[in-house]
Amino acid sequence: MPVRVEREEYVTTVVLSRPAARNAVDGPTAAELVAAFRAFEADENARVAVLWGEGGTFCAGADLKAIGTEQGNRVAEDGDGPMGPTRLRLSKPVIAAVAGHAVAGGLELALWCDLRVAEEDAVFGVFCRRWGVPLIDGGTVRLPRLIGTSRAMDLILTGRPVPAPEAQAMGLANRVVPTGTARAAAEALAAEIARFPQACLRSDRASVLDQEGLPEEAALLGELRHGAARLVQLSPPHTSTRHTSTPHRGTSQDEHAAHEPPPPHGHSSGSPA
Repeated sequence: MPVRVEREEYVTTVVLSRPAARNAVDGPTAAELVAAFRAFEADENARVAVLWGEGGTFCAGADLKAIGTEQGNRVAEDGDGPMGPTRLRLSKPVIAAVAGHAVAGGLELALWCDLRVAEEDAVFGVFCRRWGVPLIDGGTVRLPRLIGTSRAMDLILTGRPVPAPEAQAMGLANRVVPTGTARAAAEALAAEIARFPQACLRSDRASVLDQEGLPEEAALLGELRHGAARLVQLSPPHTSTRHTSTPHRGTSQDEHAAHEPPPPHGHSSGSPA
């Protein structure tokens, strides 16, 4: 099974497991990744996801051996992306746990995630440059938005390897951790994020995503609308947020969420996507 899902309290870990192919993604694997993340989105007990490649490699990209076969990646303007979940807009954060190489389509998978935790010997890069294979799943869009056009153009035109320390310096990696610890570090970070009141966290995350490309005035209005909806939930009954300088505390769903017990399913190891 190329994809499996493991859960620990509020954290869902999606494991990409094709180590013999360096976790390259073919069509069926892409479909399983999509199914895993749609299930994560629908699970009310799941708050943060981690994407991890088993066997020492995050993902080497699309499986070029599958091109032109029934196992090939789906390439169409509508529906899911070639690498699977890269066109999904989730309401919850996803963290990439990067060991080894995150290159070509594997880089695009990592860019789709909200945060990237990389091992100190991890490598990022547009390695598909070497084979004449284009970026078609968000690489030319998300990379410049994340690290700036100049740095993105350097990576895209040269196809050079980018070691983890440099990736962190340019904002591509958010954390650099010792070799062999990316999954544990990403899951610990996910658990930390999961402890916060979730409605407000998701609202602020949505505002960040929505403001991309908007004029400042429109972006600020969008931020206010996202935030105002949360303030209404924090306010006591029959009180307008317009006249409330300090939100009421102790009765909101967000406040209760910070102290909720773990969900009933606990830990499940090796469950199918």
